[in-house]
Amino acid sequence: MKSKELSVDLRDRIVSRHKSGEGYRKISAALKVPMSTVASIIRKGKKFKTTSTLPRAGRPSKLSDRGRRALVREVTNNPIVTLSELQRSSVERGEPSRRTTISAAIHRSGLYGRVDRWKPLLSKRHMAARLEFAKRHLKDSQTMKNKILWSDETKIELFGVNARARSHLWRKPGTAHHQANTIHGSIMLWGCFSVAGNGRLVRIKGKMTAAMYRDILDENLLQSTLDLRLGRRFIFQQDNDPKYTAKISKEWLQDNSVNVLEWPSKSPDLNLIEHLWRDLKMAVHRRFPFNLMELERCCKEEWAKLAKDRRAKLVASYSKRLEAVIAAKGALTKY
Repeated sequence: MKSKELSVDLRDRIVSRHKSGEGYRKISAALKVPMSTVASIIRKGKKFKTTSTLPRAGRPSKLSDRGRRALVREVTNNPIVTLSELQRSSVERGEPSRRTTISAAIHRSGLYGRVDRWKPLLSKRHMAARLEFAKRHLKDSQTMKNKILWSDETKIELFGVNARARSHLWRKPGTAHHQANTIHGSIMLWGCFSVAGNGRLVRIKGKMTAAMYRDILDENLLQSTLDLRLGRRFIFQQDNDPKYTAKISKEWLQDNSVNVLEWPSKSPDLNLIEHLWRDLKMAVHRRFPFNLMELERCCKEEWAKLAKDRRAKLVASYSKRLEAVIAAKGALTKY
């Protein structure tokens, strides 16, 4: 149980006696105050030039140090443990179980609840390939980064972040499940970009095959390089999707003398276009498209409007991404 605070008068007398030359032991015996308390009051007087009680950050925690350590240990051992589970274990230890008390205790240890991030699972073989790629290309990354045409495909949901905004509409009773009264569907897109600008953006209808991918390249890749004035010595980046590495795709790239950047598997953190996809989705969902045709139109309009400085910043980060892979010895990076 916490002891009663000393009066300001008694604290002033302790400081006064110390200034007159008395030691801690003599002051403690004369005023019947524990020597540790005497020392604490004198240190406080020297540091803050006062013996008065200073303002506190808030009410002292009811959770014991032992209880806080147990919570931190539980969260460290099982990062996906819920607050409800922490409450139950706290009750079993006879500790306070309020959610705010438990959260505050965990926050004090530098741990915070966050949404987990999707990252690919890397094997030792994947990490070795990523490390070798980063080391091989780091030296020439400054000269080659402006020649690279980045590409990939993505899926954009009609009911993405705008689902709540479109959750109310006027309809007749009994028609809730009619197609006109529901929000559904998504579209697949293929696109490319370089530091010079955004290339073509193409909607993929149905499940894309190697033949469809070859047709996309045939109709859009070289035209994009012409639009962006990249010249014939550009470097084409694509990942290792089976459609991209199929024989029919490789033959088209070889027949058209396209220099393909050899790419390490499971490396979305190195593909700069991933960030442009996120920017595109955010911009499109702010417009609340209501059907797939409108969604496609919004995507193409927003793709054309993505900022030039954003592309430049992404391309400038390529060398840093390679350095991060090397520092992580091929493991996942923050990008």
